[in-house]
Amino acid sequence: MTQTQDSSHRPAASPAAVEWVKLQLDVDAFDLARFQPYVDRCRTSGIRLTTLSELGDTPEHRQALYELNKECSADIPERGAFFTYDEYARHRFDAPGYDPRGVVLALDGDAWIGMAATSDQRASGFVLNEMTGVRAPYRGRGISVAMKTYGIGFPGLCGVSTVRTFHHPLNVAAIAMNRTMGYVDATW
Repeated sequence: MTQTQDSSHRPAASPAAVEWVKLQLDVDAFDLARFQPYVDRCRTSGIRLTTLSELGDTPEHRQALYELNKECSADIPERGAFFTYDEYARHRFDAPGYDPRGVVLALDGDAWIGMAATSDQRASGFVLNEMTGVRAPYRGRGISVAMKTYGIGFPGLCGVSTVRTFHHPLNVAAIAMNRTMGYVDATW
């Protein structure tokens, strides 16, 4: 499972009932050379990496992102019911930290197969990776790592060098992936 906790759903358990795993990455220490091969492998296999900004932040693309997010979120432990599109739009697109440059997409032809959505929280000194997910048939190919590597410049666009994320403690694959990429436990 390559999903991180997504803020676009209703948690089944109250936030106090779950002790979330909080991680952060110092982008200045990120080993780009180590993870660039994931990006290259995607490109070689025909997987295109882009951002919602590059693709076009249109109503149709927002709907496609919603469908992708909904499907990828289904495996997050205790995720609860996913938002309706209108609720999702309020929480994702109308949120103060929304920036389409922070939404990395993996495309196989016209098919949207993966996403890594990061919000701009620069007023607090970081960006927040809210959701990373890949559709089930494409998992196990390093696409999540490739998307996060592709988007590693987003914090710099926001004038910060820290990326934060959090996970349900049972989402061990996503936690392990982030730790492999250099994320460390945090107490924010």
